[in-house]
Amino acid sequence: MAGPNCGVTLALLGVLLLGAARPSRGAETFNIDLPPGSGITVLIKPGTPALPAKPCYIFSRKPTTSLSITSGEKAAFFFSCQNPEKHFVVEIQKRIDCMSGPCPFGEVPLQPPASVLPTLNRTFTWDVQAHKSIGLELQFPRPRLRQIGPGDSCPDGVTHSIGGRIDATAVRIGTFCSNGTVSRIKMQGGVKMALHLPWFHDRNTSGFSIANRSSIKRLCIIESVFEGEGSATLMSANYPDGFPEDELMTWQFVIPAHLRASVSFLHFNVSNCERKEERVEYYIPGSATNPEVFRLADQQPGNMAGNFNLSLQGCDQDAQNPGVLRLQFQVLVQHPQNESHKTYVVDLSQERALWLTIEPRPVRLSRKFVPGCFVCLESRACSTNVTLTPGSTHKLSFLCDDLTRLWLNAEKTLSCMDPRYCHRKSYFLQVPGHILQLPVQLHDFSWKLQVPQDRLSLALVPTQKLQQSTPERACNTSFSYRLVSAGPDQDLYFGSFCSGGAIERIQVKQNMSVTLRTFAPSFQQEVSKQGLTVSFVPHFKEEGIFTVTPDMKSKVYLRTPNWEQGLPSLNSVSWNISVPSDQVACLTFTQERTDLVCQTGRAFMIIKEQRTKAEEAYNLEEVLPKPSFHHHSFWVNISNCSPVRGKRLDLLFQVSLTPRTMDLPVILLAAVGSGAFLLFALGLIICLVKKNRKKKANKGPAVGIYNSNVQTQLPMQPKQLQKVQKDSENHVYAVIDDTMVYGHLLQDSTGSFIHPEVDTYRPFQGPTGDCPPSPPPTCSRAPTAKLTTEEPTPGFGPESESEPYTFSHPNQQNGSSGDTGVPLLNAHEPAGPGE
Repeated sequence: MAGPNCGVTLALLGVLLLGAARPSRGAETFNIDLPPGSGITVLIKPGTPALPAKPCYIFSRKPTTSLSITSGEKAAFFFSCQNPEKHFVVEIQKRIDCMSGPCPFGEVPLQPPASVLPTLNRTFTWDVQAHKSIGLELQFPRPRLRQIGPGDSCPDGVTHSIGGRIDATAVRIGTFCSNGTVSRIKMQGGVKMALHLPWFHDRNTSGFSIANRSSIKRLCIIESVFEGEGSATLMSANYPDGFPEDELMTWQFVIPAHLRASVSFLHFNVSNCERKEERVEYYIPGSATNPEVFRLADQQPGNMAGNFNLSLQGCDQDAQNPGVLRLQFQVLVQHPQNESHKTYVVDLSQERALWLTIEPRPVRLSRKFVPGCFVCLESRACSTNVTLTPGSTHKLSFLCDDLTRLWLNAEKTLSCMDPRYCHRKSYFLQVPGHILQLPVQLHDFSWKLQVPQDRLSLALVPTQKLQQSTPERACNTSFSYRLVSAGPDQDLYFGSFCSGGAIERIQVKQNMSVTLRTFAPSFQQEVSKQGLTVSFVPHFKEEGIFTVTPDMKSKVYLRTPNWEQGLPSLNSVSWNISVPSDQVACLTFTQERTDLVCQTGRAFMIIKEQRTKAEEAYNLEEVLPKPSFHHHSFWVNISNCSPVRGKRLDLLFQVSLTPRTMDLPVILLAAVGSGAFLLFALGLIICLVKKNRKKKANKGPAVGIYNSNVQTQLPMQPKQLQKVQKDSENHVYAVIDDTMVYGHLLQDSTGSFIHPEVDTYRPFQGPTGDCPPSPPPTCSRAPTAKLTTEEPTPGFGPESESEPYTFSHPNQQNGSSGDTGVPLLNAHEPAGPGE
């Protein structure tokens, strides 16, 4: 039974193959005939990626997935699918032997022509074999080539891959696209050229020719021709892999005489050399030191006029650890600028800690050619980035079509580490004038201020009062100051400040950075507004203290440091807000609550009146206080806790001033009181005047008599007191001469009078209390309390009514009044003790 079934199966398979072998309707049959001795091989093979689910076959004598046609063979074939370009590629390899016979110099044709090849992605490869002492030159008249890096592709899909040999080792010279500057490539000892064409490209010429040249005694020479402004990026052989050991590669640049060229290294690495040294050499027209030798890390020359050569020389590498030598560089050719003929002198010879950097501004990338901006030292060493070091004088020139594409950054360090002398020092932070004379805009000028840790703090006093930039009132000036405190764990950003505000002093606990940043060229007209005076003050606990003096013209907006990330944990900041005597300050917070949740400790805000010393403390985890009015200067202190993850403390508040006014009832009461006081004073004056007139008419000579019987202590039993007449004036005296009565008390043991000591007033030299309020301990769990003003200290009590001495004039009327006063000259006995 198996025999008949097997025969049927083979018959059916044969029928299917015969049907498949017939070309489908519309399928094209290709005929390729390679002449004998042409050295050409055509290989059709599957492309990448792998074959899809529905396969496609090549049918020649039998179905297959690859077809090879060598020199002297002929083949006819077709594809079983409608889109063979998605399945197959074709490679045409031509071997040219220049060692056993003459080389076919001249233009290289495409063989076989594109018309007889299937419409597949095509790769033409020419392998030219020559003696190692023979030089070969590949010429690319039009279009010239442009080298691309690994992973890059050409816009039209047409690429040229060029390689060479060193003995039996293949070397990649590079991969190139069309529309560039490379016009010729000279090789030593053979060359391998591959042209990759996409299936839809109808190109029918190779675009290059081969010429014979004498030995070039190096790996290769690449010629780059510029006809106008432009740039070229070029790479060393085998890039990004290592350059061949101890080899020499040269680039020749043809530059019009009216243009200038500059070289900049984009990426490079050096290997470990046993002998010689890796270097680059320049042959520059007009140079008296040709060739000029540079290390790869050196500043490369620029602003070169005319043609020049650049060569890369390798070394003998360490066999155990050779390393990698590679180089990618750019040549920029452009018209000379007017600034290239000017020289600017920057004198940093007297500076010890000032660095200047000129660099390009960040710009958006563009595929259009953009002339470069170079800064040249001594007019030859040009680069896009130049750093000027202290202790030297630098001469600068610029090769740039638009100097606004460059900006200047500066950094200066100021420090005082000896607390014994720091309090005598102060620094004035101002941009030096010779830096502002440069034709590039100043971007940042930073001062790094350093003080002894936990010994001293810093105080900044601006030339003009500062305004803190907030969303409600942003700075619109041409420059601002950025203040950052350098903490042990993290930096604390105090904010951005500009002139025209109410902040007249800023104190910072520790090291800090002050950065002047400009925003417009008009900064040159506002130079007089910039300036900060830095001094050293005793160390304090707060991270910062702001002294604020508002005015009535505008509101003052203030916010806590580190606004974006929040005030750091356990940090404290204070504001000293001055209020004029004729005005009232209104303190308002822009939010009702902070949404702060503390993990450990408590976050407090303390508002303290500086005159009355009254304090109000608030828990910042609760609702913030409502607007409050202050008639005197006051402190605002904000202290943070350790918040839970994701929570932060950031407060924004405002201070505004209004004229001080009084209520109507207070005014009326004051007016009535003043009137009554005036009437009372007037009546008192009239009475005193009348009484004095009467007494002057009746008084005798003033006499002072001491009455020893006056009772100066209250008796224990009032009932035993002796009654006296109501009008008795036994205890009354006229004028008492202290020297006569108490003179015996002023005499010493010898009988001489003692003069009383006399002293002068000395002002109080102790603390005045002008310091921020001490915040509560951050770990305190006590509830928020409102403190009241302390009661004034009571003074001395009133004098006792039993004071034994009074002053009066004696009554001259005869004893009807019962007067017991005795003149001083009469030796009458004094009366008994009076009441």
